[in-house]
Amino acid sequence: MKILVTGSAGFIGFHLVRRLLDRGDKVVGLDNINDYYDTNLKYARLNQTGIEKSRIVYGKALQSSIYEGYHFIQMDLEDRKGINELFEKEKFDKVCNLAAQAGVRYSLTNPYAYIESNISGFINILEACRHNKVGHLVYASSSSVYGLNENMPFSTSDNVDHPVSLYAASKKSNELMAHTYSHLYNLPTTGLRFFTVYGPWGRPDMALFIFTKAIFEGNTIDVFNNGDMQRDFTFVDDIVEGVARVLDTVPAGSRDWNGVQPDPSASRAPYKIYNIGNNSPVKLMDFISAIEEATGKKARKNLMPIQPGDVPATWADVDDLINNIGYRPGTDIRRGVALFVDWYRDNYC
Repeated sequence: MKILVTGSAGFIGFHLVRRLLDRGDKVVGLDNINDYYDTNLKYARLNQTGIEKSRIVYGKALQSSIYEGYHFIQMDLEDRKGINELFEKEKFDKVCNLAAQAGVRYSLTNPYAYIESNISGFINILEACRHNKVGHLVYASSSSVYGLNENMPFSTSDNVDHPVSLYAASKKSNELMAHTYSHLYNLPTTGLRFFTVYGPWGRPDMALFIFTKAIFEGNTIDVFNNGDMQRDFTFVDDIVEGVARVLDTVPAGSRDWNGVQPDPSASRAPYKIYNIGNNSPVKLMDFISAIEEATGKKARKNLMPIQPGDVPATWADVDDLINNIGYRPGTDIRRGVALFVDWYRDNYC
């Protein structure tokens, strides 16, 4: 298959590109390489896939020096003309849209970035898929869409109409937009709600990177909600394995779906939503303990109140993923954290 992966210089996108290439797919990676966080990390990821910084020219496809089946193109999702031309030229079989403006707290101070990338950019992807007969669009949603929900574990059959950040609202909007295109144009779409992804090559703005850096440097870490937080941490290899399997599982629509008791995760149209999480929430203090064990150093903690936009706990119900895809993530938190710390030590210490 020929697959477009947007956000291919990002954390999950980088790992997914390598997973798809290793199994024999042809892949085109797309990323705008913005400066939301250190671009040196993005270029380092690209370099791992044979894409050299000095050879990148906006809008021009670049052949990998490592993988024969991989090309990369720097482009904004908001570039409607460029996106349309790319789709018309490449004739993708499937698309995985991971490109987005990420970060809950960043959305509090930079709201327009989320509208431009996550809404305007996503409609360009939907339109290009529609007009070029793409066989399956898989896109990243987020566990943040559960917002004020308190029923645990979070189920894709739950109502998610109470987000607590613009980032979460933009991801919910993506799900609604995708359903519209599945319904109107019979475009198969699958949304994936990722739960707190972590692992090697992770983002510098995420807790694991921040905590590990601070612990190695002997600095204090801010522990929000006085440490009374739980997260369903999911190792990046588990995430990309789930994404790869979902790409191969094209939704056909559910004959049992009805509008009297509508299941939000499905439809008569070729539309589906899955959680991808470890189904095993970890207390924040236990997470910090795993970092201390891997680094061999004790953390200095500054206990603080919960931040705006945060939720106290996440926990993924993955029954649909198990039953429909035959896959269940399961990397132990201590093993996953140790792998990240090894990577961090090799690259930053």
